[in-house]
Amino acid sequence: MRPDDISDVRALPLFREVRDETFDGLLRASFLQRFPPGLVLIRENERADFLHVVVEGAVEMFASSAGRETTISFARPVSAFILAAVLKDQVYLQSARTLETSRVLMIPASSVREAMTDDAAFMAAVVHDLATAYRSTVKDLKNQKLRTGAERLANWLLRLDSEQHGTGSVEIDVEKRQLAARLGMTPENLSRAFAALKQHGAIVRGMRVEIVDRDALIAFARPDPLVDDERT
Repeated sequence: MRPDDISDVRALPLFREVRDETFDGLLRASFLQRFPPGLVLIRENERADFLHVVVEGAVEMFASSAGRETTISFARPVSAFILAAVLKDQVYLQSARTLETSRVLMIPASSVREAMTDDAAFMAAVVHDLATAYRSTVKDLKNQKLRTGAERLANWLLRLDSEQHGTGSVEIDVEKRQLAARLGMTPENLSRAFAALKQHGAIVRGMRVEIVDRDALIAFARPDPLVDDERT
């Protein structure tokens, strides 16, 4: 791994406070691979052999049942997935595939479990990571159950605009069918939601959305810190 990659992985909350020997041992047991777009990295119902860390690129978490498929979330640098299955030594509940050319660090699950037992700081970081994931899941449920599709889209646009430096010109960086699935909508409903947001200050132009009236969009979206703020 490049020194910058090691520093980025070390800076993850999961590894930030662990002992140097713990972190070095995990790296020695791991390997970094480059994957092309559209490659399935893991499949649901397969046993978790590795903890994956996205170092470069983007990964879609998805699931399928009875011939239907949906997007669960996206993993971007630098982030790890899926910790719970690794710790429980059980099967994955979701699958993952690359959205673009990606570099992924693969840490053997057995090494992760051993490190957790040997290093109290790593154990504490694991607990914190799982608690954060639980709270994120609750927020997702509230977002799905308490908002209309257009409201979910409006709040997603406001968050993405903030991540993209708040210029008011938002670049959609995933396919619209994937975005629709992530927001709990069909592609047709997503199109209708975009159309509905025109009167609330957001105009879609291909893969770019111009927020021409931020106050109107905020008034419609009514962002809630207990749903939309990653710090809560």
